[in-house]
Amino acid sequence: MSYWVVLETVVGLLLLFFLPGYGLTRAVFPEWRLRGPGRLRRAVETVTLSFVLSVVLTVLVGYVLLSASPGGFQASWNDPLLEAILAAVAGLALLVAAMEGAFGRPGPTPPSHDAAGAAEEGAWELSRDLERLMREERRISKALAAPSVDADEGARLRARLERVRADSAALRARREAEYAQ
Repeated sequence: MSYWVVLETVVGLLLLFFLPGYGLTRAVFPEWRLRGPGRLRRAVETVTLSFVLSVVLTVLVGYVLLSASPGGFQASWNDPLLEAILAAVAGLALLVAAMEGAFGRPGPTPPSHDAAGAAEEGAWELSRDLERLMREERRISKALAAPSVDADEGARLRARLERVRADSAALRARREAEYAQ
């Protein structure tokens, strides 16, 4: 098997199963970044959505080719029409994504929501914040129990502990109010 055949196979598989969907995903969600604490989850989401969208686009382009051509579409190695159309779709989607700033270092800001509560955190985010506050409360309590804490440090830690407990109580009340609705 020659290198040309291997290269043609790899490029064909990328065009069928990844590139058009990746371009469309980045064009629709330019604020998605593969950096930071949630990078693994975002990478899995991006790859999955890219694969699914590429398969859907391939089926749709194939259907349009079947419907539009009078004699029917005959896919063969010497007629790369499907690959050319998918490459054009991928190139156009990647161009739109680049114009929207999907590949920039800081990235575009996510879409803003109205202040009426359309973008309020869901149960997952509230639970995550509560867990973070509980860990901080345990850490501060452990620091207070240490024998080497002087009076000033102890007062500062107790004040911080009270703020953490107040924040935790406010989040719990907010979560319960959301569940009550």
